[in-house]
Amino acid sequence: MRPAFVETPADDTIVVQRIEDTATFQTLRQEWNELLQASASNCVFLTWEWLFAWWRNLSEGRRLSLITVRRGGRLIAIAPLAVRPRSLSRLLPWPSREFLGTGLAGSDYLDVIVRRGHEREGLAAVADALAAAGAVLELSHVPANVSAAAQLAGDLARRLGWTASASRINVCPFIKLSGHSWPSYLASLGSAHRYNVQRRLKNLTKQFDVRFEQATSEEQRREALELLIDLHNRRWSERGGSQSFATAALRAFYDDVSRSGLERGWLRLFILRLDGRPAAALHGYQYGGVFSFYQAGFDPAFAKQSVGLVTMALAIKSAIEEGADEYDLLHGDEPYKYQWADKTRDLERIELFSPCVRGQLSRQALGLSRIVRRMGRRVFGNALADWIVVAAALSE
Repeated sequence: MRPAFVETPADDTIVVQRIEDTATFQTLRQEWNELLQASASNCVFLTWEWLFAWWRNLSEGRRLSLITVRRGGRLIAIAPLAVRPRSLSRLLPWPSREFLGTGLAGSDYLDVIVRRGHEREGLAAVADALAAAGAVLELSHVPANVSAAAQLAGDLARRLGWTASASRINVCPFIKLSGHSWPSYLASLGSAHRYNVQRRLKNLTKQFDVRFEQATSEEQRREALELLIDLHNRRWSERGGSQSFATAALRAFYDDVSRSGLERGWLRLFILRLDGRPAAALHGYQYGGVFSFYQAGFDPAFAKQSVGLVTMALAIKSAIEEGADEYDLLHGDEPYKYQWADKTRDLERIELFSPCVRGQLSRQALGLSRIVRRMGRRVFGNALADWIVVAAALSE
């Protein structure tokens, strides 16, 4: 196992380390979070707690490939990467590197973490390490135009001859809460939605004893998480089901990250009770002045009372009262989000291919897999598209 900490050199020498074992990853918690808070990428999805929980539960055959950069022993950059196995379904003949947190966890704003004031040297060191190690980088759910990952891509392209491309993949609606009280925020909403929120809140308090409870102990967290999973699945059962809690690995991830979030004071897990009965749940994290709305569910028996809308309203009200600067509804352009939010951020995918033969063949293979998949969907529909891609790969 590599040592967790590099001995401080006598000068400001840059030291790059590749970390490939879980035990060393585990020792980085304090340094990792201190660096994150000193970076421009600071968000809950890049905390050590979030990404370590993802690694423990959702890494699915990937190999850990963290890159750390130190100057004079002080941590100045982390590239939180894992190696994804080669993929026949995408005709990708070699492994690729991607961010920890990618995929089923629903993480947003993934990025390279770099200490402010050290961007140039930190990213150059990461670029050199990547150029020596890997042929393909697939970086998803990166904040568009403002990320350290985009700067890294530019350096790899200009200085080291890599092929880089970026494409918009999603959008995150959000609410600026700074300066708002609950009444002033309500006043900022469209008149129809404002009236509906106020009417639903008023009617609910007339019909029921309404309690909006936040999990603040470990016992409450466990109970609230079980209720969230149940309410979410019941809410989606009439619409064909949801994959959010479909596997034991996903449920273990939510358990791990919510437990850590509670310990750190970030977890916001609410239960709306009507006459004592759980009617709705909302799961989020308040970190760095931002409330990130992550997951929700409600009992369809209370659909006529719009308990989902009421729970969202009460969560926003709570965030305002706690002094949050922002309420982020995270990725997805569902119409209901725009009833609450009037601002958006784009997310992008950055793909990078080294100038070596493997890198360029991988670029062509990935492009071909997308063409085959589109053709398959056009001709056969979504159900057979993946099978066509796999068959094409196996025939090589």
